[in-house]
Amino acid sequence: MATYVLVPGYWLGAWAWDEVAGRLRAAGHRVHAVTLTGLAERAAQDIRAAAEVDLDTHIDDLVSLIEGEDLRDVVLVAHSGAAMPVTGAADRIPERLARVVYVDTAPLPSGMAQQDFLDPEERAETERRVAEEGGGVMMPPPPFDPAADPAGLAGLSPERLAELRERATPQPYRTATQPLLRPDRLPDTPKTMIATSIPLPLVKELAAGGNPVFAAMTGPEWSHLELPTGHWPMLSRPADLADLLADLA
Repeated sequence: MATYVLVPGYWLGAWAWDEVAGRLRAAGHRVHAVTLTGLAERAAQDIRAAAEVDLDTHIDDLVSLIEGEDLRDVVLVAHSGAAMPVTGAADRIPERLARVVYVDTAPLPSGMAQQDFLDPEERAETERRVAEEGGGVMMPPPPFDPAADPAGLAGLSPERLAELRERATPQPYRTATQPLLRPDRLPDTPKTMIATSIPLPLVKELAAGGNPVFAAMTGPEWSHLELPTGHWPMLSRPADLADLLADLA
C-alpha cells in the first residue's frame, strides 16, 4: 500500500481532502492530509503573525511532516496553488518521494511567484482586496460565484459550493508573492498532472508550444491524466479523484 500526502490549494485546509482521504484509507493506503500554516484550523491569530507566513513556511511544513514522520516512497499531491510549496518540498527531499501529482496545476518556472501567473487585471484586483480586506497581508477567498467562474466551479453541488464558501479562509499573501527558486539540476521524480478544469488536449498543446508554465511537463518523467470537472475535484468528483490517485501508487 502507498503513502499519500495531500496538500490543498489556496484558502483550504485538510478538510477539503476528507472524502478522498477516506476512500484511500479504506483501500488500505496511509494518508496525511495537510493544513498549511495560517489556514483553516491553523489560521493566524493576528495580522503580525500572518505577515510572517511565506512560501518557505509552507515548504517547511511539508518537509517537516515527511521527515518528522519518516515517510518514504510518498505520493505527494498538490492541488492548485499548493503546486508552489509541493514543488519546493519535492526539490528538497526527492529521495523520499515516489511521485509528485499536480491536480489542475503545474510547477512554475524557477524565479516565478504564483501571483506572476495572473494577468495584470487579476493581479491588480487581488492587490486591491489584500489591501482593503486583508490588512495588506492576507488574500481573501474569492466569492466562488458560478456566474463569474462557471468553468472553475463546474460540478459542485449546492451543498459543496456552500461548504467551500463557508470554510475557506484567507491565504497569507506572501505565499503567493514569494518566488520559488529551483535548483539547476531538477530531480527526475515521476510526475503526473491531472487536468480537471483545463482540457488535457489544451494542456498538451500549450506544453508543445513552449508555454513557460506548461513546457516543463513534456519530459520523460511526466504522465498526464484527465478528470473533467471544475477546479475543485476533491469536492466535485472525490471518488473518481481517489481512484486516479490510487492507480498512481
